[in-house]
Amino acid sequence: MDTVSINKSHGGEQGVYKHASDSTGTEMIFSVFVPPHEAGAKLPVLWYLSGLTCDHSNVTEKGEYRAACAEEGVIFIAPDTSPRGDDVPDEDGYDFGKGAGFYLDATQDPWAQYYRMRSYIEDELPALIAAEFPMADMARQSITGHSMGGHGALTIGLRGGERFRSVSAFSPVVAPIGVPWGQKALSKYLGEDRAAWRQYDACALIADGARVPELLVEQGTADQFLDEQLRPELLREACEKAGIDLTLNMREGYDHSYYFISTFLGDHIRWHAERLKR
Repeated sequence: MDTVSINKSHGGEQGVYKHASDSTGTEMIFSVFVPPHEAGAKLPVLWYLSGLTCDHSNVTEKGEYRAACAEEGVIFIAPDTSPRGDDVPDEDGYDFGKGAGFYLDATQDPWAQYYRMRSYIEDELPALIAAEFPMADMARQSITGHSMGGHGALTIGLRGGERFRSVSAFSPVVAPIGVPWGQKALSKYLGEDRAAWRQYDACALIADGARVPELLVEQGTADQFLDEQLRPELLREACEKAGIDLTLNMREGYDHSYYFISTFLGDHIRWHAERLKR
């Protein structure tokens, strides 16, 4: 792991790092905020997965999370959303290819060689964090994310068993099997067998028996993608049937942007911190 930059903030350190990934076969960049802490202390970890077109820098520069993380003593990790590099296949459009890895392991050519973001987020990057950040308590992890990253947080959280103490999301794609973004990505990355798609659909995972005790979801009512791509009412229905305690906050007048995320990200950090400290 190489250090790209370190900046002091709120008494802690905001770092950006890069490493050669075995999962993607590319160089990957991610950011980590480590709040102020005493020597030898172990701190819980909150993962943040970003949305379409984004990389680590969007939330790092616009998320306004460091004050809450410093207050609560929580490490904040922001990975990239896809493999990068000249050799990585891509496609015109913002909703597929680079910047749009959908947090899955692709099985179809030419995507399968590089687009292995599930393995990267679930296995490789946590192992690297554990090795390089001795203050990170990997027995206490939570996860959140935005849009495509909200989809990633929900599906990884639902599949994660006891790895995560809590799961939340901002404007998540809750049922990609039934919306244009998801249908495009899942068919190209995974092929036309829809049974293989279900492990990457939060509502399908819940219907198939995946459980977490509770979920927290933030959604703006003025989000331009609300009705066609996000469909939070489907998650509400799935959680009601499964007995999962869902808090779905419909925020009047807020859109899909980081103006929305930065307004409520501190609330989510405090919500996760309460559960991470139990």
